[in-house]
Formats: sequence, structure tokens, C-alpha cells
Amino acid sequence: MAQSLVCNDCGLQLKSVKEATDHNEATGHANFAESEEKVVNMVCEECGKPCRNKTQQDLHSKHTGHTKYVDKTNEAAAPMDTEAQMKQVRAEQDDAPAKSSAAEDAPLIEPKVNEDLLQQLQEMGFSRNKALRALHFSGTDNMEQAITWIMEHEEDPDLDQPLLLPEVKEKPKLSAEEARNQAEEVLRKAKEKREKEERELEKVREADQRRATKELMAAQRTDEEQRLKRNVEERQREKQEEARARDKIRLKLEEDRKERRRKLGLPEELSEEEKAAERARLAESAKAKPSIGLSVKPVSLLLQMRAALVDMKKVNPGKDEQLKTCWGTMLKYIGNIAKDPKEEKYRKIKLSNAAFQGRVSSLYGALKFLEVVGFQQEGDFLVMPAEKATADTLNAAGGELNNACTNPFFGVL
Repeated sequence: MAQSLVCNDCGLQLKSVKEATDHNEATGHANFAESEEKVVNMVCEECGKPCRNKTQQDLHSKHTGHTKYVDKTNEAAAPMDTEAQMKQVRAEQDDAPAKSSAAEDAPLIEPKVNEDLLQQLQEMGFSRNKALRALHFSGTDNMEQAITWIMEHEEDPDLDQPLLLPEVKEKPKLSAEEARNQAEEVLRKAKEKREKEERELEKVREADQRRATKELMAAQRTDEEQRLKRNVEERQREKQEEARARDKIRLKLEEDRKERRRKLGLPEELSEEEKAAERARLAESAKAKPSIGLSVKPVSLLLQMRAALVDMKKVNPGKDEQLKTCWGTMLKYIGNIAKDPKEEKYRKIKLSNAAFQGRVSSLYGALKFLEVVGFQQEGDFLVMPAEKATADTLNAAGGELNNACTNPFFGVL
């Protein structure tokens, strides 16, 4: 039994006589044949839209971005009872109200068919009504197909009745100007639709870019935090080893002191008078040292800045020019803040700014340096709070950036 109908004019597969009727009204194609092939039914997993061929899938994916489909051809396929469906369509057409008063008033005439074939069928002994119905409903210009149709419909009660259909008037042809205007209107609508789709795709791309930037920054912060944690743990181990070494030296010195006193016949421990004299000597020594006024720099913060810049040099090998551009750009940010720390616009950097992404954030470690200086992420911006924009911090950051830009051996030794 047939699984589908195929339009021999355009090759489209149709799953019912009703679809074939609609296709005929839309395109004028009338040459249909039964087929044992099932109508393809590829269903989009994301929105449920069915697609019958690769072209429909490609168009749907282009407009929506959906790419996953499920083959439900076998689930939706069902054998076709062509005769029953044709009778149902004819009944619906007979019962349907006229679309307009003009259609109701249209005169009934015999449909136009191939007159030569009609004459040949009559000469073979078929009545004019049977031959006319066979040629019209089969939509064929082939003698064998017309005879086959008559044989298959021998039981139809109306097979030998006259076939009269409303006269269909041809649509008036458009003038050259009207056709041109219609074509321009179609092109205009297509252009508007394409521009709308491009705007929507651009919004999706921008959202993806912002998400990717945030994910990249989060990954960089995680890496930096882990590296800093490892450095802190390593420094703690070094301090513990240094403390153990100092304890060993102190114990050794103390043992040597006791040994010298034993050789001199003195008690190992100092007497109270000796301890008092030692304290007095240390006090006099402290008074003798001149006091020099020095400005206290943020040593710990300075070391973190230098370490961040050195790490940038190490993890970005062969990118000396890009590093200089990055450091120069950050130096300009710091300089602007130093000139006017109260100006908010100098203390804000937009993460999605193309220049910032190309010169700064594209290099691993740059965002970590800015965080060390005092910048914090707030939405789509890096912001330095006013209380962190101190002269000591800005001067230290500027000095380290200037050294990185001008010292050819920076990060090497």
C-alpha cells in the first residue's frame, strides 16, 4: 500500500490527498503519483518543528541555531488509503461554502482535458463521461494511466455521470510596472527579514562574547588564586625551614658560649650582674644609632605587583611587543587615576571594550595585576574604589610598570 504521494513536477513528498490538493492550489502542479517511500519526519529536539528534507533542516538551523533532530519517520508513517482520502476531500469540497459570491455565480462547465486522448478513449468504447473523469482526476496525458484509473473506479456510482465544475477565470496579467513594484516589495520584505535576523544573531554573538569573557576572567582568577596559594604555602615552608635553621644556630652559639665559660672556670649561665651589664650595653648601642626618617612603602603590595608582572613575562613567551603595549596601556590607566583620583571615569574600565580586550585582557596575568593594584569586577566593568586609589599604591604600580617597559632584563634575571 502507498505510503505517500509524490509531485512529479517538483519531487515533493506529500503524506495525504489533502496535502496534494493544497499543493495543487498553491503551485498549479497536478501530476501526482503514489509512492512506497515514507515521508521523512525529522523533528527538532529543541522546539519540536518537523522537517521533511535536508533543505528545511538547514533553513531551520540557520534561523534558530537549533542543530539536533530526531528521526520520527517510522513513528509518523502510516499506509495511505488514497481512494478514501480522495472521496473525503471531494466531500469536503462539496460541503464547503463558496468563497465568494462570484464563485457561487460562476457557470458550471466541463474541465479542460486533452481532446485527442478524450476522442481515443471514446473510440475504444468508453463513454465521454468516464473518459472525461479519468483524464481530469488522474491529471495525466497518458492513455494507459487513464484506462487504469477507469478500471480502478468501476464501482464508483458517479463514474458515468457528467462532470461539471465552476469556471475558473484566469487572473489578469500584471503590467510591467505592477510586476516591477510587486518584485520590489518582495525584495524589501526579504531584506527587512534578513536585517532583523542579522540583528538577532548579533545580539546572540554579543551575549556569547560577554559570557566567554566572564568565564575567561573567572578561570584566570582561579588559576591566579591557586598559584598565589601555592606561593604562600611555599613561603611558609621556607620560613619554617629558616626558623629551624636559626634555632639550630642559636643553640650552637649558646652551646659554644657555655663551653667557653666552662673552660674559663665560670658558671655556664650568666649571673644577674652580667645580665644587667649586657642589657645596658645593648641599650647604649641602640642609642648610638642615628634615626633616619624614611617613607614606608607598601612592601608586600609592591612584591605582589612585581611578581604578577614577572609571571606575565614568563607565561607569555615571544610576546615582548604585546607585553609592552599591555604594560603601557595599564601605565596610562594608572597615570590618569594618579592625576585625578576623585574622577570616577578614570577608575572604571569596560571589560567588553575592544581596545581593552585586544591590548590588555588577551594576555594572561594582566587582569591579576589590575586586581593586585586594587581594581574589582562590578558587572561588565573593572572598578578601583576611591579608598584604594592612594598615592603610595599608584606610585608603586606606576614604577613597576615603567620598569617592566624600559628594563630589557625585566623578568629574565
